[in-house]
Amino acid sequence: MSNEQPLPVVLVGGRGYGSRHLHHLRRLAARGAVTLAGVCELRPLSAGELGEGLGSPAQDSDLGALLERTGARIVIVSTPIHTHVDLALTAAKAGAHLLVEKPPAPSMAEFRRLADGVRAAGVRCQIGFQSLGSHAVPRIRELLAGGAIGHVRGFGAAGAWVREEAYWQRAPWGGLRRTPDGRDVVDGVLTNPLAHAVATALRLAGADRETDIDGVELELYRVNDIAADDTSCARMTTSDGTPVVTAVTLAAERAGEPYVEVHGSTGRITFWYKQDRVLLERDGAEPEYSAYDRTDLLENLIAHLRDATVPLLVPPERTGGFMRLVEAVRTAPEPATLPEPVWHSEPAEQGPRRVLDGIDALTAAGARQLALYSELGAPWAGSTTR
Repeated sequence: MSNEQPLPVVLVGGRGYGSRHLHHLRRLAARGAVTLAGVCELRPLSAGELGEGLGSPAQDSDLGALLERTGARIVIVSTPIHTHVDLALTAAKAGAHLLVEKPPAPSMAEFRRLADGVRAAGVRCQIGFQSLGSHAVPRIRELLAGGAIGHVRGFGAAGAWVREEAYWQRAPWGGLRRTPDGRDVVDGVLTNPLAHAVATALRLAGADRETDIDGVELELYRVNDIAADDTSCARMTTSDGTPVVTAVTLAAERAGEPYVEVHGSTGRITFWYKQDRVLLERDGAEPEYSAYDRTDLLENLIAHLRDATVPLLVPPERTGGFMRLVEAVRTAPEPATLPEPVWHSEPAEQGPRRVLDGIDALTAAGARQLALYSELGAPWAGSTTR
């Protein structure tokens, strides 16, 4: 990249998760790959928030005006879920290529509007599922194709995370299913914080496109005082009948590393997708651990723009399967509120947090047995099929 002219980038949303993009842009700017041409925020970032190494980018709350001023080639959209599509299409119509944070849209209709708009504008779009840049993903696909664990019976994903009650006050849209004026948000555990568990399992299953999914079974619960779900499970059935089960929570007893398990007739593969670590277990053989590198999604987008033979890792169409889940969650009945006898509150660094008793074992069992919470005997559980 250093032999090429740096590409001008506009970051939309420089606070919250956007601060991570600033850190990453600083690294790429030092390598000569990009320049930060502008930041679109409701309130301009201070010098302290921008930090060093990014120069003095233009700042404006009007994305269209900012793009006209900067001529940005790439726009990163890191804003509330329900604002992604409008902002992305504003950038696309100005001829800018896109990195859009996950989830790309809060509904299937909005997702299709995004995909159609990007296609009509003739620009490239990458969706921010970072785990899909892991080199472990194609390696696991190779192992499965080669019969390393025999016939694949299914894919299970588990995520047990800890979030304080204050997490849901991180932004006005935190924990909402929809805004007060009726706009879909769908900020639930399956669709936002642990969305990577779903997307990674679907990619490993070769079922990441919209037409790859035949049905979705859901169980949505909430322990916290929010509108969306914070403890949920889903079983997606692929077009070839393979189950893909995800069991997740933000009310864990202890914070754990999320993972995807692939279950075969003669073994199992476990992928800790945040760590790029893989465990291959085969009948009659010693366990094999391996670690992999990862391709950054912004760097992949840049490489694709400079050489069209480099494929995009996460174009919109490769997230259509995930959007089937988002749509199922969006249209499902309200999450069931779990009563206090099944959970308790305890102190944490950022204030109190709610803990669902026994949930850590249930998430692991869901991934291992390809089962929903109700099928595992959780007394508070019941299912919804979409």
